[in-house]
Amino acid sequence: MIRLFKSIWFRRILRIGVALVVIVLLADRHVTHKTTAYCYSSVEETPHAHVGVVLGTSPKLVDGRDNLYFKYRIDAATRLFLKGKIDRILVSGDNRTIYYNEPEEMRKALLENGVPPNRIHLDYAGLRTFDSMVRTKEVFQQDSVIVISQAFHNQRATYIARAKGIHAIGFNAKDVPVGFGLKTRIREALARTKMVLDVYVLGTEPRHLGPQEHIPAD
Repeated sequence: MIRLFKSIWFRRILRIGVALVVIVLLADRHVTHKTTAYCYSSVEETPHAHVGVVLGTSPKLVDGRDNLYFKYRIDAATRLFLKGKIDRILVSGDNRTIYYNEPEEMRKALLENGVPPNRIHLDYAGLRTFDSMVRTKEVFQQDSVIVISQAFHNQRATYIARAKGIHAIGFNAKDVPVGFGLKTRIREALARTKMVLDVYVLGTEPRHLGPQEHIPAD
């Protein structure tokens, strides 16, 4: 009897596990299918937008190495700016403590690349991609932007943005070697499932909104 009981529960747990994996895979495929056409890899083919939104990440890994995701996003934003594809850059990231400030690190890196300081705007409450996209519209009053990150991240970001009424396209920063970003890719698949729930089921709002901030229209 005990063995039968354990067998029944094992099968139930296995079925639940398989169902969850299927849901994650379906959400991942759905996001890719809906957004690939909106993401560009060529600077020349990328349409112009007044504002480019760089999604934040740490400049360093926990072991002290440079974070290539950070470096390549900054490089991509710089290329778009210097080629006249964007007029202003909104850096959106996490600044939940005084010891961790993604927007400021991005600003410094852009300045080092030659982007003028008056062309860089900082969003200190982009705690996650969902928050960054909603705040782009609700706080920074932008209805049309280029999102700048790696391709897999751009797909999720543009999906959120378009669901929230923003005409968003993505510019794909250079990707990182597969082994370097394997954990990130796994997290991304899970994040897409959570994102679909945030957009269509949970009615999620950003942790912080606050007063509107003005980005000049030039």
